[in-house]
Amino acid sequence: MYFCETNKITMKYTEEYNRLKAIEKYTDSCIELNDNLVLRNYDFHSEYSSILPGGANNDDKFEYIPEAPENYEPDVIKQMLQKDDAEIGENIDFRYHIIMPKNEKRASKVIFMFHGFNEKYWDKYLPWVEYICEHTGKTIIMFPIAFHMNRAPLAWSDTHGMYSVSQQRKQRHPEVICSSLSNVAISTRLHNKPQRFIWSGLQTYYDIIDLVETIKADRHPAIAPDAHIDFFSYSIGTLLGEILMMTNKNGYFSTSRYATLCGGPVFNRLSPVSKFILDSEADVSLYSYVVEHLESHMKLTPVLNHYLSDFEVGVNFRCMLNYKTHTGYREEKFRAMSDRFYAIALAKDEVVPPYEVMNTMQGTLRDIPIKVEVLDFPYKYTHENPFPVSPKLDDQVSEEFVKVFDKICEFLK
Repeated sequence: MYFCETNKITMKYTEEYNRLKAIEKYTDSCIELNDNLVLRNYDFHSEYSSILPGGANNDDKFEYIPEAPENYEPDVIKQMLQKDDAEIGENIDFRYHIIMPKNEKRASKVIFMFHGFNEKYWDKYLPWVEYICEHTGKTIIMFPIAFHMNRAPLAWSDTHGMYSVSQQRKQRHPEVICSSLSNVAISTRLHNKPQRFIWSGLQTYYDIIDLVETIKADRHPAIAPDAHIDFFSYSIGTLLGEILMMTNKNGYFSTSRYATLCGGPVFNRLSPVSKFILDSEADVSLYSYVVEHLESHMKLTPVLNHYLSDFEVGVNFRCMLNYKTHTGYREEKFRAMSDRFYAIALAKDEVVPPYEVMNTMQGTLRDIPIKVEVLDFPYKYTHENPFPVSPKLDDQVSEEFVKVFDKICEFLK
């Protein structure tokens, strides 16, 4: 056990973060995290790349056409976008992490962990999942969202290559706000084809269902077929988890409990313009497509209409994009799950404001009894970085970290 022993801090957050960051690898099959826990890596093949743009089952041709002349389009951006999503191998074959007690051969209780938007590395989450695993005894499955983490080409994280894209993007869009090396890859892609948000979200949903069904069929080496499944998520990962819970394929999640940190609102109640998430041009394009004009795009694109209208998961996805879409339907879904949800929001979170967490999870009349707890920290923090790695703040950060994750662990027990 670390961080807290009889209410006394025994290891600092920064120290533990740096230790785990140095350990994490995808190449090794098993890595010791500490005396009690191991990190295991497992291969995954997505069977659903065909629903992505360019795939055999997706003839969605919509593309953002800039007003500027075609020859103004920077070559470096053209090169980045020229490959169809369905052909990006890193997103099809990848590895995912499992953190579990060292002496447990097959887990009987697991927690799926979903990360935030535009994440490239699991670093910041390793202390979180280690703490949850140690304090609940449950195995944690760290599953990457499509085109995030190690499901994205390394070039999208390459500083030199993304610098050229960033410079060209700022030249093309001089009014852009919050454009950065960190978000230029995802911003360029979503600006160009905002429907990627929907298709990659659906791919991830079906990937997770495939993994759950692999477990249920007794074909997972580390997880028992009758394992109980719970969820923990952060930020946009909560949208994915909510859709899984609302859809509840084959009753897989009928008794699942769900804890979330800094997540929960429908998409159009988020404020994702940030140097670490999306730039302003991408945000406008994405909002226009998935919120303001989604119904029009569905009429013009039969395959989009098919996936968002003919399947329950698609209907649930739609109602989590726009606060005014199927509001009564969405709130009845949340009401039925209310005793199994718990949300922690942060008072100074500008990306996922606490009142928007309540608006969605507790409903328009605040009559859905989901517990939403609003916390604040005595140090400067942001949505993207609630627990700063800083020797100067270490005592305070370590203390607040323990408070937050003790609450989460208590709920997930």
